[in-house]
Amino acid sequence: MDFGANRRGVDMGPSALRQAGLKASLERLGHRVEEEKRAIRIPIQEHTEEGDPRMKFLAPIAAGCEQLAVLVEEALAAGVFPLVMGGDHSIAVGTLAGVGNFNRQNNTDFGVVWIDAHGDFNTRQTTPSGNIHGMSLAASAGLGDPRLTHLAGTQRKVDPRNIVIIGLRDVDPEEKRNLKEAGVKCFTMADVDQLGMAEVASLALAHLPAHLQSLHVSFDVDSLDPQVAPGVGTPVKGGLTYRELHLLMELLAADGRVASAEVVEVNPILDVRNQTATVAVEMLSSLLGATIL
Repeated sequence: MDFGANRRGVDMGPSALRQAGLKASLERLGHRVEEEKRAIRIPIQEHTEEGDPRMKFLAPIAAGCEQLAVLVEEALAAGVFPLVMGGDHSIAVGTLAGVGNFNRQNNTDFGVVWIDAHGDFNTRQTTPSGNIHGMSLAASAGLGDPRLTHLAGTQRKVDPRNIVIIGLRDVDPEEKRNLKEAGVKCFTMADVDQLGMAEVASLALAHLPAHLQSLHVSFDVDSLDPQVAPGVGTPVKGGLTYRELHLLMELLAADGRVASAEVVEVNPILDVRNQTATVAVEMLSSLLGATIL
């Protein structure tokens, strides 16, 4: 899916991750990896109407996310770990709808660790671009257009008080207000600089209390500094270092509650020798159990 962003190419992200050896890397950790055989049908952008310029390509994004929500919920119900490969971050509307619906059916609660340079907490009223990848977390938290907030069910998919954003460094003015009013816990790059990643991770996990039975990790590769991950559509200088994100993933894995994840915004067109996808695979491996000793 590349409808949610204004730079083409992220629809090839899953292929780049496969080429970077994601399956083999996870199998070396002892995981049994199976790719979902049922395709999610996404139309070609050039043959699709943009629609409302303040919510560009809403119809195909919603249709794709409806399909994704079903597959994610079914995976969790089967007792397996859904790892969703994007695509732009608009796919999180579908991923979190599936995770939220599963938890609601089982009377459980979950938290979200959103690793991203951006808050993705805009609405139609606050967006400066109209790109839905900048609205996905807000919609999942029940804020915004009903065609997104009510996707795969009218209930709110995640309590915003159970969301932690790490790596934040590019937030729109009205989006700041949305985040504060919703009660989302945010750790900016200034926090990482001042406190160090170990302390930030500790505070983030402390904010996600023990009664939350599971965590979902949404990993946008633009959380990394562009020198580490150049293949992204919305690069922002001053991002996480390789080592900082590696440590965060290790600490999330050690927490033991991560039950689902997604990786988004890998753009091979803008990349250098598949560097970004390779780094993303290494980070996902750490999240799923890779350790030094």
